Amino acid sequence: MGIALSDETRTIAQPLEYIPAEPFSAFLARLKELIQTKEVSLILVGMPRNLNGSYGPMALKVQEFIAVLKETIAVPIQTWDERLTSTQANRFLLQAGVRRQERKEKVDRAAAAILLQSFLDNLAEPPPGA
Repeated sequence: MGIALSDETRTIAQPLEYIPAEPFSAFLARLKELIQTKEVSLILVGMPRNLNGSYGPMALKVQEFIAVLKETIAVPIQTWDERLTSTQANRFLLQAGVRRQERKEKVDRAAAAILLQSFLDNLAEPPPGA
């Protein structure tokens, strides 16, 4: 799973690392370590949606994943639409001249940063009618 962090002002997202999802206990241990050392105040999880906005089978798996996280982590968890983040990440890495094998390793981190940046940008936007 790709991990990204924002700066202290919640303005800029940066890819941090990739943590393999399996074994889950190792994933969870590393996530807890990052939460503590990086002083994480919110976990943002990408929610997969179909292009028409509906939820598919992967969304159910994400909901199950979040339920497990909530049992072991006290930090608030929020979901955010992740449509096309991997596509954007692949395109960005390709344009940056990253070789195919390296792209595979970096795409999840880049997609996490794109997801987080989208969330941060939304926080910065004034409410409609303001």
